[in-house]
Amino acid sequence: MNAWQAITNLKKDDLIFKGTAEELVEYLNIVRFKNNKAKYLVELREQMTKKGKIITKDFFNSLPTVYEKRDWIVKNIKGMSYKEAGHFLRNVGFGADVAILDRHILKNLVKLEVIDELPKTLSPKLYLEIEEKMRKYCKFVKIPMDEMDLLLWYKEAGVIFK
Repeated sequence: MNAWQAITNLKKDDLIFKGTAEELVEYLNIVRFKNNKAKYLVELREQMTKKGKIITKDFFNSLPTVYEKRDWIVKNIKGMSYKEAGHFLRNVGFGADVAILDRHILKNLVKLEVIDELPKTLSPKLYLEIEEKMRKYCKFVKIPMDEMDLLLWYKEAGVIFK
């Protein structure tokens, strides 16, 4: 929720699309790795801007599958892993069939016996393996993956946020 607060403050002060990394870092002092994130945000903004316009949705529409969209994000945007890419895709309407495997979801996948244990680290390979197990489980119980994510998140966190 700190990240959302930082973004809200940046938006309020009209810095998301105009601020330098130095200006952004002051707003990101409530999140981890504020200096890197400020730099990454500026780089991302430049990468996703053509002729002064943000091209995010149009660009991602050009990639045929959600998996190709996510892979592009992970390979081309600094600081983005499968989890963060899944959040982004879900927020812009593309992420119904990708998992957002955070500690809340993983803990519940253990309880549901979808996975045997909570992983100590989550490599890209392991992320995709667990996601596939979750996908199969969701098909078995007939609950779409994005709805299962939300259900498990709420069960664990007690709040629905973005």
